[in-house]
Amino acid sequence: MKNVKKWLGLFMCGLLAVVCVAGLSACGGSDDSGSGDSGTEGGGSGKKVAMILDGPVNDGGWGASCYDAMVQAAKDHGWETAYTENVAQADWTTTMQDYVDQGYDLVIAPGNQYTASVEDCAKSNPDAKFCIFNDEVSDYDNIECTMPDTVQIGQIAGIMAGLTSKTNNIGFIGAMELDTTLNKIKGYTEAAQKINPDIKVTTAYSNSFSDAAKGKELATTMINSNNVDVMFGDASIVDTGAREALKEAGAGHFDIGQPGDITDTDPELILVSVVTDNVKMTNEVMDDVESGSFGKKTIKGDLSNGGVYAGAVSDKIVDADTKAKFEEYVAQLKDGKF
Repeated sequence: MKNVKKWLGLFMCGLLAVVCVAGLSACGGSDDSGSGDSGTEGGGSGKKVAMILDGPVNDGGWGASCYDAMVQAAKDHGWETAYTENVAQADWTTTMQDYVDQGYDLVIAPGNQYTASVEDCAKSNPDAKFCIFNDEVSDYDNIECTMPDTVQIGQIAGIMAGLTSKTNNIGFIGAMELDTTLNKIKGYTEAAQKINPDIKVTTAYSNSFSDAAKGKELATTMINSNNVDVMFGDASIVDTGAREALKEAGAGHFDIGQPGDITDTDPELILVSVVTDNVKMTNEVMDDVESGSFGKKTIKGDLSNGGVYAGAVSDKIVDADTKAKFEEYVAQLKDGKF
């Protein structure tokens, strides 16, 4: 009898262990640190790619776009994926090193704010491979970059802002004074003023990619103090706060979305989306890993190769004539005639 009880006890323990393992698998391997694994279909190549993010993976902006691009490109190549979100700056290098130590074939940092940390890790791990989005680093055999044409991104947004602003005052909120953000402001301002020379542009920085309340505060100030009626943002979650302020300001206040095609999420607020095709560029990076040609290279995206493009235009707030003018100007921009 004792042997039967002992056998039953061992059986129940084993069953419990199987249930626990199955439960962890169903959760995608996530843990309280904010890291998680996302397996790709097939996974036939046996290769693995990971991304670190300084904010949440579902930020609705740049971080989410980069993560989604990694997942889609990995699916296209049959790679496995992993990510760690909300990583403090002091931990960027060590988090990347952890992925290198685990044998990941590629580690992605989705922004030029990570460049110094990537370079440190690349120097210490010459056989590992790293990719930086939104930068141009060409000194390392084990680093590649992707770089959309950030001036064109700003120009596309500026064309729409110039065509639609009724107050001749438009706004821009950036997270930080990065080169890419400055390029977007430059393109946004020049294009809007080319369409409408009376346009004035108000800019501000939130010093954060994740503070929605700050975005709302800055946008509210622009609306109330500068009569801004069209806005464009470059600050991920901060942009959602700005959109909140625009909605509360009422009719006649609009936003321009990026980097994904988000117009349909609120077609009575978002005039158009300016899309960065991170999937296309990430696929090229993974191609280079697989072909053995990786390193000392920046993969660029613009209107000419589809790496940047104008997404959906809202048919609820943009009339047919304005839409036609917008599309004509974007076509001129693509052909270098704007």
